[in-house]
Amino acid sequence: MVTISLCMMVKNEEAVLARCLDSVKDIVDEINILDTGSTDRTVEIAKAYTDRVFFFEWTGNFAEARNESFKYATKDYILYLDADDVVEEEDREKLKTLKETLDPSVDSVSMFYNAGKDEFGNVTLRYRRNRLVKRERNFKWGGDVHNYLNVFGKIINSDVAITHKKIKHAVSRNLSIYREKIKRGDTFSARDYFYYGNELRENGHLEEAIEAYNQNLALQEGWVEDKFYACIHKADCLRKLNQDDNGELKSLLQSFEYTKTPRPEACSRIGYYYHRRREFQHATYWYEQAIALKPDENQWSFSYLAYSTWYPHLQLCVCYYQLHDWEKSYYHNEQARKYRPEDPAILQNKELLEKKLGIEEGA
Repeated sequence: MVTISLCMMVKNEEAVLARCLDSVKDIVDEINILDTGSTDRTVEIAKAYTDRVFFFEWTGNFAEARNESFKYATKDYILYLDADDVVEEEDREKLKTLKETLDPSVDSVSMFYNAGKDEFGNVTLRYRRNRLVKRERNFKWGGDVHNYLNVFGKIINSDVAITHKKIKHAVSRNLSIYREKIKRGDTFSARDYFYYGNELRENGHLEEAIEAYNQNLALQEGWVEDKFYACIHKADCLRKLNQDDNGELKSLLQSFEYTKTPRPEACSRIGYYYHRRREFQHATYWYEQAIALKPDENQWSFSYLAYSTWYPHLQLCVCYYQLHDWEKSYYHNEQARKYRPEDPAILQNKELLEKKLGIEEGA
């Protein structure tokens, strides 16, 4: 059986660190905590779990800190987590099995990252990350922000998931890092433009975000998945800006150039584009496509699961109601209710449609 070093970099994480460590302490063989300048009880909490607590002066570069944390690992493989991550019970069992059965020739194991969940426990954003890596390969982190681990060799995909449970979000921190890169005159890669666009969008700078996405799309280089989402996010910005030149639809259709076949995230948005224009027949077509196109379990890029599950079902309920097809409307509302059983809007739809169907049946 292989051995595992847990490596974490932390700063002021007293609210979540114990929760994270409790979820994995009996699975890993070593815990290494790199503190980058905490002023709360983070170090005290860390020392209750391990005597391997180290210190590193924050340089403003996440990759440097992550690489430093990896230096302290002594076991066969390195598992990295953020302080607000947890391994939930089902995944704890999967991780134990993985540890017991892993072929030592494997260089890296990818795991799902459940980056968010809604109030009903549905995963809202999921993607894969190289999460368990062979120590002797000396893999390095890159990127000032939104880091990536440069992994190569024998990589396998597992069904283990790490779940992110944040209680705070540094809204403008990453944006500031990109602003500093611009001031220094750094050259932006396609990846930089994509993530800079995301930070601008999340902070409400929609027109600047559109420009950043356009810069990403103008470059031949770059990951095709980032380009797909550059189209999607650009369309979201255009919709929020209420621009009526069909730029939103053009951007959504442009995403097909990169994926070759449609994705649920694009189809649901195209459905909503026609929905808002009360072109319900067109809208239902695209919502149905979103449901039919299930996310690929081996997909590494972002997957927003709502766009292939409850969201298109709920929108189809509304569209079919407008088309006076009460039975289809009711069916899709019930499908949405499987994911969001106590959603007030879905329950209100249910009551309305049951009355409507009762009237029709008794007529």
